[in-house]
Amino acid sequence: MAPSKESAATPEAGRYDLVIRGKAVLTPEGIVPAEVAVHNGSIAAVVPLGTGLAGERQLELAEDETLLPGLVDTHVHVNEPGRTEWEGFASATRAAAAGGVTTLIDMPLNSIPPTVNVEALETKRACAEPQAAVDVGFWGGAVPGNETDLRPLHDAGVFGFKCFLVHSGVDEFPHLEPAEMETVLAELKTFDALLIVHAEDPDKIQDTPAGSRYAGFLASRPPEAENTAVGQVIEAARRTGARAHILHLSSAEALPLIRAAKDDGVRLTAETCPHYLTLTAEEIPDGATAFKCCPPIRGDANREQLWAGLADGTIDCIVSDHSPSTQDLKDLVRGDFGVAWGGVSSLQLGLPLIWTEARSRGIPLERVLHWMSTAPAALAGLDRKGGIVPGKDADFAVFAAGDTFTVDPAALQHKNPVTPYAGKQLSGVVRRTLLAGVDVDPAAPAGRLLRRGAA
Repeated sequence: MAPSKESAATPEAGRYDLVIRGKAVLTPEGIVPAEVAVHNGSIAAVVPLGTGLAGERQLELAEDETLLPGLVDTHVHVNEPGRTEWEGFASATRAAAAGGVTTLIDMPLNSIPPTVNVEALETKRACAEPQAAVDVGFWGGAVPGNETDLRPLHDAGVFGFKCFLVHSGVDEFPHLEPAEMETVLAELKTFDALLIVHAEDPDKIQDTPAGSRYAGFLASRPPEAENTAVGQVIEAARRTGARAHILHLSSAEALPLIRAAKDDGVRLTAETCPHYLTLTAEEIPDGATAFKCCPPIRGDANREQLWAGLADGTIDCIVSDHSPSTQDLKDLVRGDFGVAWGGVSSLQLGLPLIWTEARSRGIPLERVLHWMSTAPAALAGLDRKGGIVPGKDADFAVFAAGDTFTVDPAALQHKNPVTPYAGKQLSGVVRRTLLAGVDVDPAAPAGRLLRRGAA
């Protein structure tokens, strides 16, 4: 099937800048035949196919293409400035666009300086602005001693604050003790800001044994470490009334805790990631340090329970936790889990990874996009993102759900071609990505810097 085609029309033909027509447009009412009109970067109208809207440009979708809202990835480590050899705004946003992600929110580490005060935030914005091919927002960081920086960061437009309850992996972003986390939550409650938490209890974690055995690494970070820390977050959120979010949930044993807390009215949300939903401990070869991440990829039964947690709404969204590093830091040659960096690069692959699994389980594409676009947008308060709805930003991915491809690390836009998915056959190809109604062109980056609460 030929890909979508765009044609020019005279400006006199209509008042819209762009009209997209297709037999499959993902709207809140489902996937329907529709025409979508764009004006000044926003969605101006969504009407039945055949209405005959006119615009200066026309985009006709191919028979096998679906128009999706652009994905929103609220968990991306860009690492610039300071560790730009790991990743940077140019490469990360290229990868995002290639995967249909039109909005990402950057984590406050592993850049140097970390985003723990307004000065560091402005440094990061200055790096991002000329390079971003998609829209970019920022999380602030909550670390020991920066409580007085939280409100200024909030006022400067960060979307919330990240903390760790265990060593973060980099010394310049120290973790909070549970009592410190509760103090932060109490402070954030005064201006209703969100705390997102890497929830692992260091007292339940053992030193990763040196060597190539994945089983040794997995045993060093047991489910109890997550379960205990998730419980600490829940109780602190309950006592303070603040909003808290569990990052990259790996342990399915924590699902009953999260479900009960939500039922009790605790202001709690949770996410998980493609690697926890598509990979299993049983399939990870010894020495395959590309699979190392924290918390770890667990067994097949655990994975099935995470899918059930998504289905029943206990888990709210799926985001990448794109956490890249250089090839040498992944220790690919020796394959030593004791020294390799813990992080999976998947920013470009998230949609086909999840769609491949979802499709095999009979889960419709609409549900996938809820988890990967609508729900993350809601988490961050991005009211103009996450749906093909009049008034929202005209951010789209043109997706061929039936196409297949084999993951080639060299073809990825990430700065370092390291992936646990090498050689994996996936369903779903992003053929085109549009930001504010215009095709993303990495050579002419036009991404905007987003601020919390801005129109």
